[in-house]
Amino acid sequence: MDTAASRTPDERTDEPVYRDATEADVPALVALVESAYRGDSSRAGWTTEADILQGQRTDPEGVRAVITAPGSRLLVAEEGGTIVACCQLEHRPGEQGREVAYFGMFAVRPGRQGGGLGRQVIAEAERLAAAAWGAREMHMTVITVREELIAWYERRGYRRTGSTTPFPYGDERFGLPQRPDLEFELLVKELPAA
Repeated sequence: MDTAASRTPDERTDEPVYRDATEADVPALVALVESAYRGDSSRAGWTTEADILQGQRTDPEGVRAVITAPGSRLLVAEEGGTIVACCQLEHRPGEQGREVAYFGMFAVRPGRQGGGLGRQVIAEAERLAAAAWGAREMHMTVITVREELIAWYERRGYRRTGSTTPFPYGDERFGLPQRPDLEFELLVKELPAA
């Protein structure tokens, strides 16, 4: 008999429970983000950056700053009391009084990638941004060489803007680039009124 209780955390199919992160979550969140993007463990999922960036993706100070900053929240998704995904939401004033939310620090446990959890988390983030802040647009930046990831976001309704910013070469807080052509592109999605 196959029950949810007999499955490993990476095999659970429960609907996630969402909540805002607390400072007590910082160690688990740093481990989650690192596991989704860096090192050999990240290769179990499809979002790995291990071939383009080495070193850290985040650190406790960076996660704590997102949790405690005004106009910011770090949303976590839990299954069975275990954090399986997270994302940053930041309220930003837009042009012409149009409210904007920034979406970042998105991570899904590698063993849970590819099964729909990421789609659920991003949909919840969009709903929260519209409901809490009246956001009419969601913005994010993605490294331009991550074509597969950009295509995933495009399937979720995000559009490429062509607006790019350079990668912070020389700042090890963002990782150690393995190639010289890294830059970020702004992706935008219109959100329905809450």
